[in-house]
Amino acid sequence: MNHLAHALLAGDDEWLRLGGLMGDFVHGHPDPALPAGVIAGIRLHRAIDTYTDGHPDVAAARTLLPPPYRRYGGILLDLWFDHLLARDFPRWDERDLRGYSDEVRDLLRRHQSLLPPGLQRFQHYMEAHALPAGYARTEEVGAALDGISHRLRRANPVGEALPVLMELDPLLQMHFEAFFPQLRDFAARWIEAGH
Repeated sequence: MNHLAHALLAGDDEWLRLGGLMGDFVHGHPDPALPAGVIAGIRLHRAIDTYTDGHPDVAAARTLLPPPYRRYGGILLDLWFDHLLARDFPRWDERDLRGYSDEVRDLLRRHQSLLPPGLQRFQHYMEAHALPAGYARTEEVGAALDGISHRLRRANPVGEALPVLMELDPLLQMHFEAFFPQLRDFAARWIEAGH
C-alpha cells in the first residue's frame, strides 16, 4: 500500500499516522529516540506491507500484469491501489479527501524535525502535487510512476505502466474491493492489540 492507505489505516492517532507515513523511509530498527507511538506506526506500516504481500487478492491482481510489468507488481499495485482509494474515498471514509490530504501534509509539517531525510525530500513533492489527494487523478499516478522509474537503479518499464493499469482497472478494482476491507480489519486488530 502507498501513502494514503498507510495514513488512513493508522487511524486517528497522530503518532501512529506519522509512523505509517515514515515507514518506507526508515530501514532497519527505528531510532529509539523517536516517540514510542511513531515507532509503533512504523511497525504497523511493516505489518500492513507483509499482510498485503501475502494476500490472495493481491497475488491474483499481480498475475494480471503482463511481463515485464509483473516483476514490478508490488510497486505498481501499491500506487494503483492508492489511486483506487483516493478515487472512491467517500466509500472508505466519511472525511473529504482534500481536507484529509491537507491534514496529512500538515502533520508532516508540524513534525518536520522527526522526518527522515528521504521523507523530507518527498514532502516537497507532496506539497507541489497536493498528495495524497492528487493520487485520485490518473495523470498524477503517471507522473509518480515516471518518478519511481527514474529512481530505480536498473532500466525498468515502470514509467510506461499507466496504460496497462488503466486497461486492467475493472479487474484491479475488483481485487482491491475484496482485499481492502480485510486489510482495514487487520490494521484495526493490530492497533487494538497494542503492538
